[in-house]
Amino acid sequence: MATAPKSPWRAVGVVPGPTACEAAQRLRGQRFLTGKAPRLPLAECNNQGQCGCKYQHYADRRGDARRVDDEGATTVVKPRVSERRRPGERRERR
Repeated sequence: MATAPKSPWRAVGVVPGPTACEAAQRLRGQRFLTGKAPRLPLAECNNQGQCGCKYQHYADRRGDARRVDDEGATTVVKPRVSERRRPGERRERR
């Protein structure tokens, strides 16, 4: 069975553990592309042996929708108005 191709925008965030270091706390709420995410335990971690930090996986690096299309809104379509001019008649100048 074929699997769907993975999105290039998949991301992860660092979820600090119960005894998280200051470096992990600073990364809270940030998302990284999966290939650019820092390795756990973090290099600056002062609790290397008992690090409880983990990754939270996301489908997209962006947190909130930034475009109208991302929010599911559609463009406004004006209702079609019947033509009031007679064939061959031109618009009047104002």
